[in-house]
Amino acid sequence: MIFSSDQLFTIIILVVVIDYALNTVIDILNYKKANSKLPADLKDIFDEERYRMAVQYQRVNTKFGLWSGLTSIVIILLVLIFGILGDLDSFTRLHFDSVITRTLAFFGIIYILNDIWNIPWQWYSTFKIEDRFGFNKMTPSLFWKDKLKSYLLTAIVGGILLSVLVFLITWIGQSFWLIFWIVITMFMIAANFFYTSWILPLFNKLAPLEEGSLRDKIMAYGKSVNFPIENIYIMDGSKRSSKANAFFSGFGKRKKIVLFDTLMEKHTEEELVAILAHEVGHNKKKHTVSGMISAILQSGAMLFIMSFMIFNPTLSQALDAEQLSFPVNFIAFGIIYTPISLVLSMFTNFISRKHEFQADEFAAITYNGEALQNALKKLSVDSLSNLKPHKWYVFFHYSHPPLLQRLKAIDKHN
Repeated sequence: MIFSSDQLFTIIILVVVIDYALNTVIDILNYKKANSKLPADLKDIFDEERYRMAVQYQRVNTKFGLWSGLTSIVIILLVLIFGILGDLDSFTRLHFDSVITRTLAFFGIIYILNDIWNIPWQWYSTFKIEDRFGFNKMTPSLFWKDKLKSYLLTAIVGGILLSVLVFLITWIGQSFWLIFWIVITMFMIAANFFYTSWILPLFNKLAPLEEGSLRDKIMAYGKSVNFPIENIYIMDGSKRSSKANAFFSGFGKRKKIVLFDTLMEKHTEEELVAILAHEVGHNKKKHTVSGMISAILQSGAMLFIMSFMIFNPTLSQALDAEQLSFPVNFIAFGIIYTPISLVLSMFTNFISRKHEFQADEFAAITYNGEALQNALKKLSVDSLSNLKPHKWYVFFHYSHPPLLQRLKAIDKHN
């Protein structure tokens, strides 16, 4: 079926509006689910005051998200309706001869304008909301340093990948997707291997876990499950937030376990080893590998579908470009692909929640389920987590199961 430019424009507008409406309805359902009265099944986790603070934190963030979402949708619709993308395409054609430099300039301008718009929202979230609830540790100086580093990283990595993509499109034609899929796959694997070595040190300091009781317990646990643990690092997450976390990165000999210093401050050694056992569970169950394979397959599918749309001049005309424009078509495709992306994200989140249950089970069986439960409770209380989210919000957005579900599942293995 061949669509006219007006029909394609209508489809694009409908996708944008429906996506916004769906997310807004889900956010409101989750907002209304919050109750300031402490439920009986949470009394062993929260006290009255902390629970009221958690509910308030969720409500403030939801209201903030609704306002920022509303202003964003208005700007997006104005840009689409008044053909600003077409004007930007004409501007870059006037000043740049090469299709690669035109595309880089096009997206560079959009990136800068978008970030200028987002900075006040990010500032308010960090220095007002997070500060109000005692989470923010970031200074204005660090905020701007992070911004500059992010700009540089985006310009280098994003610029190279975008240049390769446009080069392949103009050189190979519709078969570009296969070669670029290989490029993206190599990039994703390399990023996973070298993230903690190259990228993370740009923003945080990593220090090896010192010799002592905790390291001895971690090494002993690793030996008990036949999982050699050598690269254990402490990250200075406290310079940005009081929230805690831990994660695995890399494969094979380049595996690294990273524990936030905030995690070290608030948990016992038993709880820390239990958290690490959960992360080992992900590795033992091949969740990292399966997640990588899933991401690679999804990127391949997206590029394949894009190959049928990127050369369509009618799609460019739908957004007021005077002729075929690759950058305009990238944006049009990104919008039209939204429903597919939504379905894939729901599937990915479902699998991720399943993996979290499996990693919890592994930690409970191989180490100490009660210590893991205590750690999860502390993490939830300290971060003011929503322990009673709406089921549809969980279905669409949660990559981890709600705490109460995790605690009940761990009980089966204690």
